[in-house]
Amino acid sequence: MNPARLLLVIPCYNEEAILSLTYSKLNIYFSEIKNRGLIAADSRICFVNDGSRDRTWNIIEELCAQDPNVIGVGLSRNFGHQSAIMAGLEAHVDQFDCFITIDADLQDDINAITGMLERHREGAMVVYGVRGDRSSDSWFKRFTAEKFYVLMQKMGVPVVFNHADFRLMDRRVLKELGNFREINLFLRGIVPLIGFRSDKVFYNRLERQAGETKYPLSKMLLFAWNGITSFSTFPMRLVLYFGVFNFFVAMVIVVYILFSYLVGFTVPGWTSTMLPLTFFSGSNMMALGLIGEYIGKIYEEVKGRPRYIIEKTVNE
Repeated sequence: MNPARLLLVIPCYNEEAILSLTYSKLNIYFSEIKNRGLIAADSRICFVNDGSRDRTWNIIEELCAQDPNVIGVGLSRNFGHQSAIMAGLEAHVDQFDCFITIDADLQDDINAITGMLERHREGAMVVYGVRGDRSSDSWFKRFTAEKFYVLMQKMGVPVVFNHADFRLMDRRVLKELGNFREINLFLRGIVPLIGFRSDKVFYNRLERQAGETKYPLSKMLLFAWNGITSFSTFPMRLVLYFGVFNFFVAMVIVVYILFSYLVGFTVPGWTSTMLPLTFFSGSNMMALGLIGEYIGKIYEEVKGRPRYIIEKTVNE
């Protein structure tokens, strides 16, 4: 069996502090697995610049100039992590046998790629890189991350527990992925929906060696919310349940008012007026906001705007 032609896709956003180190490690590792016959000699590395404001694109061009096996893809602006991944993948869907996506900080252990390639040889068309443990994380990060996956699964989103965007996909899977045209991308949920035979490779996450994380808590919360609202209507169902609850609370208040009237205790009170008013108006606004979130997503989808625009490429 001939070794597969592999494309390693790396989305980059303001990664000038670590990009050269990332390339150095990947170049050494690629040479090793090529010599071992795990991948074809013409396998390549693709850096996708997601509208960085620093020297990231300049460094990518320098790497392309010194190494013909490096491909540079520059987007016209910042489209987001998920769109940058898709730009690198879709631009080369017919040129390689399998594709691996990994972040530029290399906190995902590149040695796990060997296991992914072996699983692919054994017939797996999707191989997920899964964190073996989170002992290196703080208690808060570990707690919130684990609850995120539990919450997503309970809401019907088919995510793989402790898996991010470190995965291998066969070319056939990538072609099917191209049929999912939504603007609000959440690849952790979309890829498992495609099906085909899948497997997992476990690894321990490493420390970031330079630069700053591009996913602080605020972005992680926004990313989680996007995943939930893009894949599950359960929050909308919660609005219905909340409405039913409000109805029963209102009925209890009506009974209380009628009882007070019948027994002669009809002194009006500010609290009894304002409390129901505040409760119901607040809950209605919250429900309308949630419904508006879904309507906003529909609005974004029906416009049919491109998920990304490639401004330039190097070493294609």
